[in-house]
Amino acid sequence: MKFVDEAKLKVQAGNGGRGCVSFRREKFVPFGGPDGGDGGLGGSVYLKAVEGMNTLADFRISRTYKGQNGESGSGNDCTGHGGDDTYVSIPIGTVVTDQDTGETLGDLTVEGQTLLVAKGGKGGWGNTRFKSSTNRTPRKSGLGLPGEKRELQLELKLIADVGLLGLPNAGKSTLIRAVSAARPKVADYPFTTLHPNLGVVSVGLGRSFVMADIPGLIEGAADGAGLGIRFLKHLQRTRVLLHLIDIAPPDPSADPVADARTIVRELKKFAADLAAKERWLLINKIDLLEPKEAQRRAKEIVRRLRWKGPVMLISGATGEGTEELKQAVMRYLEEHPRAPAKSAAVGHSYAQ
Repeated sequence: MKFVDEAKLKVQAGNGGRGCVSFRREKFVPFGGPDGGDGGLGGSVYLKAVEGMNTLADFRISRTYKGQNGESGSGNDCTGHGGDDTYVSIPIGTVVTDQDTGETLGDLTVEGQTLLVAKGGKGGWGNTRFKSSTNRTPRKSGLGLPGEKRELQLELKLIADVGLLGLPNAGKSTLIRAVSAARPKVADYPFTTLHPNLGVVSVGLGRSFVMADIPGLIEGAADGAGLGIRFLKHLQRTRVLLHLIDIAPPDPSADPVADARTIVRELKKFAADLAAKERWLLINKIDLLEPKEAQRRAKEIVRRLRWKGPVMLISGATGEGTEELKQAVMRYLEEHPRAPAKSAAVGHSYAQ
């Protein structure tokens, strides 16, 4: 299925039911008085984060969701039945924005988290509510209030522990294939990855983490060049970034250090918090060189970059160094747990 990470939809809460005009009619009670009940509350519309969804593709087919209208009140002071609420399932990690105002309504990052996006209308008053000392037989009732209507913008930001960075053909897809069960397309030309891929990396019994592979970045990505700008947002929730550098690029004139600096510039232009994340340097494709030559080139790259963080030499194609990488990443994630999710409540909409 084609990955879809943005969608628009309309939500409309149910209208409140109409109030009832009614009077008691009982034997031997000539002045029974009003007994019309209120209308029922309209059903609200909620968004609910569920496990197992990783795309917003469903909203290309169904774009409008409505709550049920409340029923009208009836005699004997009976309130009308309230309309049923509507729950719309969305992927975990979805940011919800009001399209008209630009207000962020919520960010659903926990399974089962719900967000009220359209509140049902109140039911109208029955004529009992209008009874007073000077108006013993009111013959009026209230109309139910209309439910809220909204047009929403949904934006999915994948929740992964580890994100892969690098130019096209740096070996990101090959690496995620080597360490997880994910099977993204791999070929000897750029931009074989056209949408994000997620892989669960197992490091032993009960120990695993999620890795995200996004399309490769090129210079100008933060300004819209290439494919990466659409997917950089998926790295914002990660806890550590793995920056892959091709130690043996097919073009002899290519400079891995200049390429690495290009990626860093694009991160800073896109978002300061993304550039500030923990980042490790992975020098990939060492299987294409003799061990001594690979070590020499790696030291030169680290020296020119003035790199102070972790550095690892790996080969996604042969698996060399990937087991040590998995163990090191797992230790880091265990030592730096993810911060608790914030409430999705914004304004009069709220999370449950």
